[in-house]
Amino acid sequence: MREVFGRSRREKSPAAKAAVEEVERVPSRESGPWDADEPHPERERVDLGGMRLPVDAGFEVQLNLAGDQIVGAVVLFEGSALQVHAFAAPKRSGIWDEVRAELAEGVKGAGGTAEEREGPFGVELAARIPAEGGEQPVRYIGVDGPRWFLRAVISGKAADDAGAAETLEGVVRDMVVVRGDEPMAPKEAIELRLPPEAKQAAEQQAAGGEVPDLKPFERGPEIAEIR
Repeated sequence: MREVFGRSRREKSPAAKAAVEEVERVPSRESGPWDADEPHPERERVDLGGMRLPVDAGFEVQLNLAGDQIVGAVVLFEGSALQVHAFAAPKRSGIWDEVRAELAEGVKGAGGTAEEREGPFGVELAARIPAEGGEQPVRYIGVDGPRWFLRAVISGKAADDAGAAETLEGVVRDMVVVRGDEPMAPKEAIELRLPPEAKQAAEQQAAGGEVPDLKPFERGPEIAEIR
């Protein structure tokens, strides 16, 4: 009889088990970018393999290619642009300090200006880059994650306008990075891929002799390639 009572004290009721599971799913932080292995809020995202990108109506999403490899994505929204790239990083140390110094040196070498300032994701780089008709404002944002590093670049109106930047900053907060377990060198780009919907549409159009437009979404974001 004692053994029966002992078991019952160790066992959890279905309600208690559900409560524990619910707690385990609650994110430990208020916002991302998130690692794929940590709890994070569910929402609509484009699955790019190594990166899951939040989408909303009015977004246009373009993919950066290096040769035939997809290495980054650009979100265009109301005259502003957010460019995001994910890279491998060392297990026990971040690389944003190093990358930020390299970016500042590159901007100044091109005749621009760059200064560090505190932003919503920590220290970021506010730069002005020479462009036709004057200088172009650019914000460089870096986030060190577990074995990955995310670089985000905001340009256009949102680089100077805090109100316009809110939507694109929200994209960064809701991104999910999928590092994977394969060995990678630090600063090596995490390879991305076409989302399943876009890949299927491209394959069907190519099989029919049509040139794929890579815009499979009737509503929401548009997908296009840029080199």
